[in-house]
Amino acid sequence: MAFSCIIRDRNFKLNSEQNLKHAIMKNTENNSTAEMENPLEQYPKPPYDAKQQRPPGVEKELQPIADHGETSYKGSGKLQGRKAIITGGDSGIGRAVAIAFAREGADVVISYLNEDEDATETAKYVEKAGKKAVLIAGDISDEEHCKKIIDRAIDELGEIDILVNNAAYQMTHPSLQDITAEELDHTFKTNIYAMFYLCKAAEPHLKPGSTVVNTTSVNAYKPSPGLLAYATTKGAIQNFTAGLAQLWAEKGIRVNCVAPGPIWTPLIPSTMPPEKVKNFGQDTPLKRAGQPAELAPIYVLLASQDSSYMTGSTVQVTGGTPTI
Repeated sequence: MAFSCIIRDRNFKLNSEQNLKHAIMKNTENNSTAEMENPLEQYPKPPYDAKQQRPPGVEKELQPIADHGETSYKGSGKLQGRKAIITGGDSGIGRAVAIAFAREGADVVISYLNEDEDATETAKYVEKAGKKAVLIAGDISDEEHCKKIIDRAIDELGEIDILVNNAAYQMTHPSLQDITAEELDHTFKTNIYAMFYLCKAAEPHLKPGSTVVNTTSVNAYKPSPGLLAYATTKGAIQNFTAGLAQLWAEKGIRVNCVAPGPIWTPLIPSTMPPEKVKNFGQDTPLKRAGQPAELAPIYVLLASQDSSYMTGSTVQVTGGTPTI
């Protein structure tokens, strides 16, 4: 399968604004060259000296800064004219997917909790690609807000072709006794209930050829004991995807999901203790955390006609961590 080419400076360390500017210049000079890169050295490796953040975290405080494909993703019209909703679209994986979708030709609704600055920054990249960006703040754990997202998307874009259920909540706890009933409820409502709410509200508007892409996790296969509530929801997402794909197959609507491994986003330093953040991704075969830009082409694949015979599938992007 052909993914859009991603070109990056071999020595790009993503640890300062100066390096980011250097990368932009480098990519501009070499935008006709598809370099082979060693995935072990392509991005910064642990230890990470990341500043702890308050949940849900913001991009501007993330060190080293993350790559969302801002200077590298090149579109080729795979989603021309499509209309997409992306939850958690303000930062991390969601931002990378929004940038890629826009450069592939899609208008994008960016759903997010309350990270206004990050969401506005993502919208700028969408608009720079010549596409419409619609920002919707609010809590997707509430069913009425999910209905509002769908209604607003129809009002602003006229239709919905793609729904990316990406937003999630997690928090690290060393003991089961530390997980309150309220936090468990919030985790499930944000991570899995919201998918039910959004898919149910979107269903009347989805036509044959429409696609849903859910974000599960390597935790669906290898649950981290410190992320017990989160990992449990990710297993539920896996089953939800497989079941809904069968239910909607006769409608011509495809449903797939992506299972990321450790990906460097603001969620990490805002929900994990310093020692976990410092060595984040080190235990993968590639010895580092993944970057949001490394996931975006997979979401494009699953949202486009290139994956027309894929439904109920999970694409694993785990840095080599086995899932069986």
